[in-house]
Amino acid sequence: MKRQGVIWLMVVVFWWLLPDGQLQAQGPKGKTFGFGLVLGDPTGLSAKLWTNKENAFAFGLGASYFGSPRIQADYLWHFDAFQSSVVKMYAGPGIGIGFGTESSGFWYEKGRGRWYYREGDSFGLAARAIIGINVVPKRTPLEIFVELGPNVGFLPNFGTGIDAGVGIRFYP
Repeated sequence: MKRQGVIWLMVVVFWWLLPDGQLQAQGPKGKTFGFGLVLGDPTGLSAKLWTNKENAFAFGLGASYFGSPRIQADYLWHFDAFQSSVVKMYAGPGIGIGFGTESSGFWYEKGRGRWYYREGDSFGLAARAIIGINVVPKRTPLEIFVELGPNVGFLPNFGTGIDAGVGIRFYP
């Protein structure tokens, strides 16, 4: 039941944050939606939906130490830290939901007093904070990105980790 409540909460927040009217694209060649691959943690599929010239939703589906499969969603603010039309930085909060088996290095149990490895079917929920750099080469429908940030799990137990990835998205 908790899973359904969290998923519904994410859907409501997503629709609440979408602007009224038509989206203003900032992606390559004026596109609003791109999809691709990311390597790191998590490793899997990536998608991005621009809501205006500075903000976007980023989504991921893949395998992770946090649980496989893992679904994540981030709300990103893009800013021109390098005074470039090709390279921009971005940052924002997000959420990650892991299903299935977790791996070592993420969960901390007070009773054991250490990080531990646990197997079994489970559900994990974490908050994320991401900072990254994206590169949009001129005259291409591609976006290349590198991102890094903390991941703080609070279900089923409290734990911390680092998410890091490099990826590419295609804007059809």
